Amino acid sequence: MMHKALIPVSVLCLLATAAGSAIWASNAVAGRSTGHAPKRIVSVNLCADQLVLALADRNQIAGLTRNAADREMSAEATRAQGLPLLSSSAEHILAIDPDLVVGMPTSRSMALAALKGHDYRTLNLKSADRLSDIYDAIGETAAAVGHPERGRRVITAMQRDLAGLKKTGGGRIAAYYQRRGYMTGTGTLVDDLMERMGLTNLAAKLGKPALAQVSLEEMVAARPDFLIVESATDKVTDQGSEMLHHPALRDIPRISIPQAWTVCGSAAYVRAAHSMSAQIARFDAQHH
Repeated sequence: MMHKALIPVSVLCLLATAAGSAIWASNAVAGRSTGHAPKRIVSVNLCADQLVLALADRNQIAGLTRNAADREMSAEATRAQGLPLLSSSAEHILAIDPDLVVGMPTSRSMALAALKGHDYRTLNLKSADRLSDIYDAIGETAAAVGHPERGRRVITAMQRDLAGLKKTGGGRIAAYYQRRGYMTGTGTLVDDLMERMGLTNLAAKLGKPALAQVSLEEMVAARPDFLIVESATDKVTDQGSEMLHHPALRDIPRISIPQAWTVCGSAAYVRAAHSMSAQIARFDAQHH
């Protein structure tokens, strides 16, 4: 696998979504159930990590993915500090003997797949492409970990925080442009954020798919009103981020947000939305 600095995490997640959409449509809790709140929860997916961290009690969490504590990749990295991180071995899961395994879906875990014959209770969550999907995932996860009221509180708080959000986009064109020239298209969580801002996704205007590589020349010719970029690329750190600092793009205003807020569907959606709205408002105030 290529290093995350070369291929954006959001790109890898979009590729996985395309490959596994038929499986991800299933989100039921399956397997053995004790009828009680689980005491040994294991997450086998970066996005599932964040939901489990936000909704389960700390002493319920028995294992998270190795990326759970990575601040660049996870919006809940702080909460993951000190919690057990899974190795890639099936023996690690076997030793934990989880009473709930959460994934998107769990069948994509090679370690879990190696444990045929072990009837673990599983929660298979759907990938979040819209805000409503995030609410669904929060509700399902909260119920599965035994804290449905906690899920309702998170959803209510998100709805309250988004209710006063200003649509500062004004119909202008924006492109979510990432390392190595990847652009995020319609039907994605970033596209949903753009729509909430009142922005038009350049990908829709150009007829691009959910994920496309767009050359520097094509981006310059399209001349969007804003480039939305990952904050990690605000400085040149590798060849993939270097192209985002080409002089030809210098005059296009930028909206910079951490990829950890958008790569997965979670309550961090609210932070991303407010940050985007505020950055557009600041730009307009400086240029009018």
